[in-house]
Amino acid sequence: MLHRINVHSNFTTRFSLYMMSSKSRCNKKSKKKENEAPKEDINAISLNKSNNIIVQILAKPGAKQNGITGITDEGVGVQINAPPSEGEANTELVKYFASVLGLRKSDVTFEKGFKSRNKTLKITGSITIDEVKRKIHEEIGN
Repeated sequence: MLHRINVHSNFTTRFSLYMMSSKSRCNKKSKKKENEAPKEDINAISLNKSNNIIVQILAKPGAKQNGITGITDEGVGVQINAPPSEGEANTELVKYFASVLGLRKSDVTFEKGFKSRNKTLKITGSITIDEVKRKIHEEIGN
């Protein structure tokens, strides 16, 4: 009888150690993923041939407040507190995006998509692509 208790106790100890080691392996994997750039950033935020930062935008005009809703393969989702008429939403988008990145409005310009919800912004200010990604992800968290 004593032998069975030892076997059971030994199994429980081994199983507990195995579970703890698998949890630590999982945590290591998640830490590694945190340091890597998310895949959706690859298409949404990039550099053009002139080394200007290009950001694909999925505009959502007419929202209650300005905000970045998320990043997908297609672009950065931005809700704008302005109607989509007479360029009001475009003006507000440039102003909002410049404030998120800490740049002047003149550093953020339209590359294309002035009349579309799918827009491309060109960023020419003194900021790196990694800083742009970081600031966008911070804004998503707020």
